[in-house]
Amino acid sequence: LAQDVFWPGRTRAPICFVALRLVVMLSSLRAATSCASRSISRAATLQQERGFKCSVLGAAGGIGQPLSLLLKLNPRVTALTCFDVAPITPGVAADLSHIATGAKTEGFTGDDLKKALDGCDVVVIPAGVPRKPGMTRDDLFNINAGIVKNLVAGCAEACPKACILVISNPVNSTVPIAAEVLKHRGVYNPKKLFGVTTLDVCRARTFVAEAKGFDPLKTKVPVIGGHAGTTIVPLLSQAEPAATFSDEERDALTHRIMFGGDEVVKAKAGGGSATLSMAYTGAEFADRVMAGLAGEAGVTECTFVETDKVAGATFFSLPVTLGKEGVETIHDYGTVNAHEKKLIEDMMPDLIAQAKKGVEWAAANK
Repeated sequence: LAQDVFWPGRTRAPICFVALRLVVMLSSLRAATSCASRSISRAATLQQERGFKCSVLGAAGGIGQPLSLLLKLNPRVTALTCFDVAPITPGVAADLSHIATGAKTEGFTGDDLKKALDGCDVVVIPAGVPRKPGMTRDDLFNINAGIVKNLVAGCAEACPKACILVISNPVNSTVPIAAEVLKHRGVYNPKKLFGVTTLDVCRARTFVAEAKGFDPLKTKVPVIGGHAGTTIVPLLSQAEPAATFSDEERDALTHRIMFGGDEVVKAKAGGGSATLSMAYTGAEFADRVMAGLAGEAGVTECTFVETDKVAGATFFSLPVTLGKEGVETIHDYGTVNAHEKKLIEDMMPDLIAQAKKGVEWAAANK
């Protein structure tokens, strides 16, 4: 190091001085690289931290278990709580917790509803008794109304700002009940209460795709109105890709979409109702709600919400753009043909009456 070094065109300099300059340069490069690396790492960490805490209420049931599984697999979910009155619920959560995903999973039962709901961003409610052969969604009302009331009351106290997704039937009545419960407790936000009607849309996509040879993943069919029998109105005239239907084909498809639940109940011969398809579509809608909350643009789904878009109805399933605060924009259902217009007109009295029944029940059972 005591020797001098000579570079052509430059003066002589001690090797120790050159070495020192090289060390400084390398240190600066390392520092810059490290800083950039930390910035990238920090950005990645922030991206990962934009997760959501979700709760499934009724997590031990036929819908609740597969729904909880699908949410556990969703990368948007960083924490998942499972609640049910069934004593096996902590075991369901323990089972899920062994799955190698980032969602921390806990199970609660008994009096621990508020613990399950504490800090939740999204609450999905499939709790209630299932349909059996010969039962209508309305037959479920007296039992499920009380269940929804109690669970939503827990949400009002433990996570009043959460998005609440109601699956429990009859949705046309239980969503208005949920709204009244939240109003009574002073925390109602119509932008964060949803009736899940995604299964109707999924059936419409599937059945139309089967009938026309389309790819079901690329098929779109809006379904509006409500979530029970004839209140379910598929707008086949708005199907994408565009398709034409004979009157017989149209009527058969419409009936099958409206009464797809009955098809499953009958096929299970008393062994249950549409649980797997409902779990799938419930998880799908929850994912779309989380996408909106995360700021993803253009997230639009049909869902049963409070709206003044349709004369006479206080709740109606329409295409809704989801955003950072839940409901961002409720859209009109657009142009319909004469057949669809009549379906809407004919079902409106039932839809209005079912919502009114929920409101009146809530008023009498505060």
